[in-house]
Amino acid sequence: RTSSKAAQPTTAITPLLTLLSFSMHQVFGLSSVAQVVLGRGNFGQHLSINLGFGIGVTLGIHVAGGVSGAHLNAAITLTHCILGNLSWTKLPAYVIGQFLGSFTAAATVFGLYYDALYDFTKGNFTVTGPTATASIFCTYPAPYVSLLGGFFSEFIATVMLCLGILAIKDDRNNGALKGTEALMIGILVLGIGLGMGLNTGYAMNPSRDLPPRVFTAIAGWGTDVFTAGHHWWWVPLTAPILGSLAGTLIYKLFIAFHNQAVLESGNEKGQPVVETS
Repeated sequence: RTSSKAAQPTTAITPLLTLLSFSMHQVFGLSSVAQVVLGRGNFGQHLSINLGFGIGVTLGIHVAGGVSGAHLNAAITLTHCILGNLSWTKLPAYVIGQFLGSFTAAATVFGLYYDALYDFTKGNFTVTGPTATASIFCTYPAPYVSLLGGFFSEFIATVMLCLGILAIKDDRNNGALKGTEALMIGILVLGIGLGMGLNTGYAMNPSRDLPPRVFTAIAGWGTDVFTAGHHWWWVPLTAPILGSLAGTLIYKLFIAFHNQAVLESGNEKGQPVVETS
């Protein structure tokens, strides 16, 4: 989710707003995964998971978007700090709120589905195997995916996410209609999941992946959550950050800078600037 300079609350309230919005986003997403896995495919399919995360993002933005900018992605928050759109002093508050919200959501879904988890696994929580359940809470690469291939998948998915968000919010181009931004970003996440979720589960967000991974390590899955998938855990932390920076650079080079040039040219000639679809 992008931030705006007009929507930057005091540091004291930022973690609380971010925690609430991120928790709502994650609870919808993680619970949809839990229902599909624990229901053995009888209570949803891959589409259900994508819809769950898309709806969760939309509602998370609505909860805090007007007050805090609804920062739901640490990689994008960091990118805005680098671009100067957000004060560096606010970065810790946003990231702390995201991480606490993500951890809280994982704990909530664990409690919600504890009986089903116990029945499904017979009390043996594993990361791999026929009754693996760790993937309910955080992402792991498919068995056939190499570490490099998984990194590239996360990188490209985050590039697409960032390009889409920037386009949706760009009033100088062909941005979404006012009031529909949250819905469009939710649809964007749905689309990425539908097309790019096979290899790695499209984390695209350090805040979405690391806190639930820590929770599962504490809750019974053990340190395997950090060693599985060729020590996969660091990829959802780094690839989204690089993908967000790359996506922003691409958008500015190919779209934003050209729109700015057109606007300045129109103003210099004393002509009204008209934005068209």
